[in-house]
Amino acid sequence: MKKIFILTGEPSGDKLASKVISKLKENRSDIEFLSVGGSHLNALGIKSIYDLKQITYIGFTSVIFNIFKIRKKISETVDKIIKFKPDILFSVDSPDFTLRVAEKVKKINPNIKTIHYVAPQVWVWRESRVKKFKKFLDHILLLFNFEKKYFDKENIKNTFVGHPLLEKSFKSKADLSNLIPKDKKIISIYAGSRSSETSILLPILVDFIKLMNGKFNDFLFVFHATEENKNYINNNIKTSNLDNVQVISEENIKSQILSNSVFAVSKSGTVSLEICNAKIPSLIIYKMNFLNFLIVKFLVKIKYANIINIINNKEVIPELIQNECNSKEIFKSVVYFLKNPDLMDKQINDFTDTLNEIRSKTSSTDEASSVLSTYLIS
Repeated sequence: MKKIFILTGEPSGDKLASKVISKLKENRSDIEFLSVGGSHLNALGIKSIYDLKQITYIGFTSVIFNIFKIRKKISETVDKIIKFKPDILFSVDSPDFTLRVAEKVKKINPNIKTIHYVAPQVWVWRESRVKKFKKFLDHILLLFNFEKKYFDKENIKNTFVGHPLLEKSFKSKADLSNLIPKDKKIISIYAGSRSSETSILLPILVDFIKLMNGKFNDFLFVFHATEENKNYINNNIKTSNLDNVQVISEENIKSQILSNSVFAVSKSGTVSLEICNAKIPSLIIYKMNFLNFLIVKFLVKIKYANIINIINNKEVIPELIQNECNSKEIFKSVVYFLKNPDLMDKQINDFTDTLNEIRSKTSSTDEASSVLSTYLIS
């Protein structure tokens, strides 16, 4: 039996990894898996060595305050991987955690092939990191074609695989009639997968919904949650006395809810591509504590938070960041879009053109699983 250890650091990475591993399992049954993963890998029958929540940190200050805990978790993870003796360490996103583990593993056992999925955003900050990656990464899988030049420059093996969230999904349709009243229009809401994101954004979003309810009576607001944070969101909604809000965590239902939405309000991140792929107009929000914001402003060399806006170097999808990320600004922006359908159509046309430019010409999951298979043979 061949062995692969899958290393993720947060729910979005768990979701991306599961898509690749699911494809790999279709073609091969001779692989034993172990992971640091969440509900998506677990659904494939892949055990995690500990709960993903234990390492899901965000922001510079939270990392600093938990530095000893993180170091201990890195050492524990390295020990488990070395003991498992995988042919491949497949790390996914969360570079501040996963790549630290990969570097230590490679030093202890150079025979373990290290393949990283989702390149660290060196085009945002710390481009000098690329030289360091060369010492311990055998291959890197890229979501975007424009990233190749950074890794080609250092002769690091890389493959542009595209983003799996841009692939067409052929899931069976679920009956949503018991979830969506016929007289309601859906606004999808994404408050983040990390508890530290959700705790900041959820109160703002609840106040936004209250403002919407003061003006409209025909909207249903659906929070797209992860298995990890759905109870937290549910508990907060229950105390807010809102009767036109639901919290959904089941993937198939979430995708159908999104496709039936008239608009989406989403925290900045990977999920924005999923929203664009469903051709739903949206608004991007994000907020962090003041110290983290100052650090980011000092280090980051790009103007926008959203990948669609970064690629276009203009605001295709509106962003309400930091001080602008408040219930009144979100309310004003959403109402403005809802009252101007032409603006929503323009946004859809603009981001569709961009998606067509960055979409893999084949299948991103096929490409990624093919690279893993190649290293299992070699």
